[in-house]
Amino acid sequence: MAQLRSIYINACSMGNKQEELEAIVQQENHDIVAIMETWWDDSHNWSAAMDGYKLFRKDRQGRRGGGVALYVRECFDHLELNDDDDDRV
Repeated sequence: MAQLRSIYINACSMGNKQEELEAIVQQENHDIVAIMETWWDDSHNWSAAMDGYKLFRKDRQGRRGGGVALYVRECFDHLELNDDDDDRV
């Protein structure tokens, strides 16, 4: 039976943690990576996903902190749903 491997991380700012995250994900062979509190904004041009993953992200607008990101292994079919209500993120 195939297993779906996922990890949830509360990053409290991804700032300088990208390389460490990539190493953990590759070593542990995670399929889905959910990151809360990325603290990303327009100045973080992290549109490129980790090798083999698709990146979905939602930054908090107008305030410091917040933000979420989801890396999904490219071999999985996926559908992005957009919600224009930023206050609920």
